[in-house]
Amino acid sequence: MRQRPWLALVGGFGGLLLLMAGAETGALIFQDRLHQNGSELKAHFLERNRILEEIRSNIYLSGTYARDSLLAPDAPVARAQIAALENLQRDTDAALERYAGSIEPEEDTPFRKLRAEIDAYWSVLGRTYSWTPEERNKFRVAFFYEELIPRRTSMLQIADRVAALNEEMLKRGDAKLSTLFSRWQFGLIGIIVLTLLGGTILAGFAVVHILRLEDQAQQRLEDTLQARASLQELSAKLLRAQEDERRALSRELHDETGQSFSAILMETENLLDLEPAPEVRVHLESIRSVAEKGMNEIRNMALLLRPSMLDDFGLVPALDWQARQTAKRTGMRVQFASEVNDELPEEHKTCIYRVVQEALNNCARHAQATTVQVAVRAQSGKILLRVQDDGSGFDAGRARGLGLLGMEERVRHLGGTFEIDSHPGRGTRLEIALPLTALNGNGDGTSSYSAGRRS
Repeated sequence: MRQRPWLALVGGFGGLLLLMAGAETGALIFQDRLHQNGSELKAHFLERNRILEEIRSNIYLSGTYARDSLLAPDAPVARAQIAALENLQRDTDAALERYAGSIEPEEDTPFRKLRAEIDAYWSVLGRTYSWTPEERNKFRVAFFYEELIPRRTSMLQIADRVAALNEEMLKRGDAKLSTLFSRWQFGLIGIIVLTLLGGTILAGFAVVHILRLEDQAQQRLEDTLQARASLQELSAKLLRAQEDERRALSRELHDETGQSFSAILMETENLLDLEPAPEVRVHLESIRSVAEKGMNEIRNMALLLRPSMLDDFGLVPALDWQARQTAKRTGMRVQFASEVNDELPEEHKTCIYRVVQEALNNCARHAQATTVQVAVRAQSGKILLRVQDDGSGFDAGRARGLGLLGMEERVRHLGGTFEIDSHPGRGTRLEIALPLTALNGNGDGTSSYSAGRRS
C-alpha cells in the first residue's frame, strides 16, 4: 500500500512527462530537419547560380578577349590575349564539371546542349590562334560577326534556359519544403493529440487510483476515529466505574469497618469504666489502642479512596484537606489558593481533585520539591488549574508516565486542555483548562491556605 501511491504518481505523471518530452523531441527533430533541408536547398541553388554566372561571365569575357586578339596590332599582343582565352577555357571547363555534378534529370538535355555549344565555341576560337597577321586582317571582320557573335548569343540563350531550370528547381524545392512543412504540421497535430490522449489516460489512471487510495484512507481514518472515540468512551466509563468503586469502598470502610472499630472502642471504654482488675485493664487498654489505630487507618484509607468531604462539602475543602495532608505527610510546603465556588459539575470536581492528588504525589515521590503552589480559578467560562513546584524537573517531551497519561486522559475527556512545562533542574508547571457551559453562582468565593513546613 505504501508503494501504490508512489507507483501511481510515477506511472501517471512520469508517463505524461515522457510523452511530453517525446513529443517535444520529435517536433524539434522534425523542425531541425526541415530547417536543414531548407538551408541545403538554398545553398545548392546559390552554388549552382554562382557557377552558372561564372560560366556566363567567362563567355562574355571570352568574346572581349577574342575581339582584342583579332584586333591586336602585333603578334605579342595577340598571343597575350590568346593566353587569356585559354585560361578562360580552362576555368569554364572546370565550372561546367562542377555544375554537371549537381544537375537534376530535367536539366540534363539543356546542359548537354550548352556544353556542346561551348565546346564548339572554343573549337571555333581555337582556329584563330594560328592565324598570321595577314589572315587576322583578312578574316577577322567576317569571323567576328558571322561566327563569334552568333555562337556567343546562342550559348547565352542556353545558359538562360539552364538558369530558368535552376529557378524551377528552387521552386520545386520550395514546394517540397512546403509539403514537408505541411507534414510537420500534421505530425505535430498528431503528436499533440496523442500526447493529450495519452496524458488524459495516464492522468485519469493516476487520479482514479489516488481517489481510490483516498477513499481507503478516509475509511481507515473514520475507523480510527471511531475506534478512538470508542476507546475514549471506554476510558471514561472505566474512570467513572473506578470513581464509583472508590466511593463505594470508601463508604463501606467508613460505614461498616469504621463503625465496627468504633463499637469495639466504645465497648472497651465501657469495660474500663467498670474498674476491672489491673491485669484485665492492661489488656483492655491494648485493645483500645489497637481499635483507635485501626479506626484511624480505616479513615485514612477511606479518605484516600474518595474523601467524603468532596461529596459532602465540595471541591475547595477537599483540596484544602489534600494540601494539609500532603504537607503533613511529606514535609513539603504546599500553598493552595482558590478563586472559584463549589457549584461545579461532579465530573469537573472529580477531575480537578484527582489531577491535584496525582500532581502532589509526583512532587513528593519524584521531584524532591520543597514548595508546591496550587491555584484554581474561574475565567471566561473555564476552570483553570495550575500546579507548580521547585523540584528537579524532567524532560516533558520524552518522559511520560502512566500518572501523567491518566491526568491528560481525564482532562481530554471533558474537552479541556492539558499542558505541562518542565526542564531538568528547573521545576515543573502543570496547567489544565476545563470548559464550562455555565458557571452557577458569582464565582467570587475566595479561599487561600498555606500549610506545611520547609525541609
